[in-house]
Amino acid sequence: MFLTIIAITGATVLAAGAKVYQDKKRERDTPCTVAAERMSKNRLAKLPYGNKPLPILSRPVTAIREFKRDKINPFFGRRHEQLSEISQAEDVNETSEAEKKMDRYLTISVACFGLTTVGSLVYPPLLLFSVPGLVYLTSFFFKRSYDLIRQEGKVAVALVDSLSFGGTLITGHYFACSLAYTLFYFSRKLLIKTEDHSQKSLQNIFGHKPALIWVQQGDVEIEIAFDSLQIGDFAVIQAGQTIPVDGTITSGAANIDQRTLTGESQPVEKEVGDPVFASTLVLSGKIYIQVEKAGSDTVAAQIGDILNRTADFKSNVLSRGEKIIEHGAMPTLAISALALPILGTQSALATLYTAFGYHMRSAAPISVLNFLNMASENGILIKDGRSLELLSEVDTFVFDKTGTLTQNEPHVGTIYTCHGSDENELLTYAAAAEDKQTHPIALAIQKEADNRKLNVPPIGEAKVELGYGIKVRTLASDEEEDKLIRVGSGRFMVMESVTIPNEYQQIEEKAHENGHSLVYVAIDEQLGGAIELLPTIRPEAKQIISDLHQRKIKVVIISGDHEKPTKKLALKLGIDHYFAETLPQNKADIVEQLQNDGKSVCFVGDGINDSIALKKANVSVSLRGASTAATDTASIILMDESLKQLVPLLNLASDLDANLSNSVVLTVVPGIICAGGVFFFHLGLVSSIIWCNVALVASISNAMLPLIKPKKAPFLVE
Repeated sequence: MFLTIIAITGATVLAAGAKVYQDKKRERDTPCTVAAERMSKNRLAKLPYGNKPLPILSRPVTAIREFKRDKINPFFGRRHEQLSEISQAEDVNETSEAEKKMDRYLTISVACFGLTTVGSLVYPPLLLFSVPGLVYLTSFFFKRSYDLIRQEGKVAVALVDSLSFGGTLITGHYFACSLAYTLFYFSRKLLIKTEDHSQKSLQNIFGHKPALIWVQQGDVEIEIAFDSLQIGDFAVIQAGQTIPVDGTITSGAANIDQRTLTGESQPVEKEVGDPVFASTLVLSGKIYIQVEKAGSDTVAAQIGDILNRTADFKSNVLSRGEKIIEHGAMPTLAISALALPILGTQSALATLYTAFGYHMRSAAPISVLNFLNMASENGILIKDGRSLELLSEVDTFVFDKTGTLTQNEPHVGTIYTCHGSDENELLTYAAAAEDKQTHPIALAIQKEADNRKLNVPPIGEAKVELGYGIKVRTLASDEEEDKLIRVGSGRFMVMESVTIPNEYQQIEEKAHENGHSLVYVAIDEQLGGAIELLPTIRPEAKQIISDLHQRKIKVVIISGDHEKPTKKLALKLGIDHYFAETLPQNKADIVEQLQNDGKSVCFVGDGINDSIALKKANVSVSLRGASTAATDTASIILMDESLKQLVPLLNLASDLDANLSNSVVLTVVPGIICAGGVFFFHLGLVSSIIWCNVALVASISNAMLPLIKPKKAPFLVE
């Protein structure tokens, strides 16, 4: 009994101590912020609340929950903030229905535990007051056991739970029964905390619609509610806007970024007669679209519908703690059945408390939560603890190419010149023309001009022409006359009557084959040359791939981009396997095929076209700043928007695996000793419960070690 109380007290002290340590550390890091927060709370507590009592008095349940969250539970904090940041579509502060149910049963269990503790130590009649609550919990437990048998076929686990809890109550061991229930519901609550319960319909995310939209009616453009939009209407979309419908361009032209939907690394030029799709971004130009599909009928929304119907790999995955409990249930029942005819009912009930690995039900969630907290402190948001457990088993990493292994912003490669121009002159004028633009190509040109420390001349008013390019005039100075500068595509140059030499057409064809873009620059009426823009490989990508290979992990690229640039990137990074021109559903099929071949797959992606594959994979990883579809679907988010934390993430998974293995030993060995004691030394029920709690203390202490002595080195990347 006293050992049990020590176990609970010790776990609480460890948790509270860890929380105090984290608070002190945060205070040292941001003293002004923490001091201001505390001052605000102190002042708020002293303020009168009209003629009504303070909320802490009028709403005790809420107050207790807040106290538990802020002062007792060490597992909130940075991870909760990251979840709030990522989960824009849902309030992560709202308690789930599953957690509310656990709170209710846990409250009853704690009340019964309090009554039985005082009754056992001070005033025995109080034990009787706990009986109604224990009977209620036991009836629920038998119902739960029945559901486990009927729905999931977990006969052994259900029998161990029912016989041990029910038998303890029937034999009058009220204290032991209340303690068992308290630990059970506490562990279930922790398990809920380790899982991602943000299961929401993703169709609205893919079919995101604005409140208002401009349409052309006759000769005028008017703004109407998006819900009023009809098939056949003419939507007006300008630069910087995301297209909310599927349709065909009837007027105008634009440069459109389709990478999140199709995986293409370079913007696509669209003109009259070309199809456009929802969730793609107009970089430049203005287009009139005849609406063919809107809302849930668009291609993007259909991907969302497929995603909603795709089974999440984790949905049928048990946590390691639950697996250990299942594996230990049958040996426990067998030993109890053997003890019944030989030693009697009391001894048979005592052997049920050997419960090999049973306390993994409490230790495993605590351990996982500690590791999730450590990850969040180092820039890794893990939404579901099962993903971290599964990561140690992963033997194949599948990367999306565009936006994952490459950055969104390209970089300047070769600069081709003609008609007497030189590289710096051409780049100077291109940077002047793109000075006020913010699309990726403009930013790449501006960055290269800054790197070369070029003196970019001021310009007059810029004019974007039909989405294919931009036309500006530099301001005259004492040293130089004003010049007319045109920057854009080959079509734009033809439209502006600028002659393009034949060799440049060959250069452009080769650039497109390699997945590069070619931007032409005309000075006055002559072509000055062209700037080739290349996808920018993430600087950390090559080292990450090398580290994965050293771990004997297979690496694959899947891309919606063309064959040649995908193959080129694979060769450059040392990746042997790649798939190019892959549709979103085909990405998921490839992941499934790898799984059918016995591979455990981690998919890393950032686009709408990656979302189905992310959901199919054993483990899914995305980056902060990726598409909402990807960050909502992925179970792990790298918050620093780079791949640097992938290897530390694997180290974290390995450390969790080792910690859980230690906990298994610490929960099984006392059970073996207890079983031997029952058979050879005639240990009774109380002694068995004491040994049971030895396993509890040992396993929880091991689970708390990562929080008490955090190992920072594996997770910090310089």
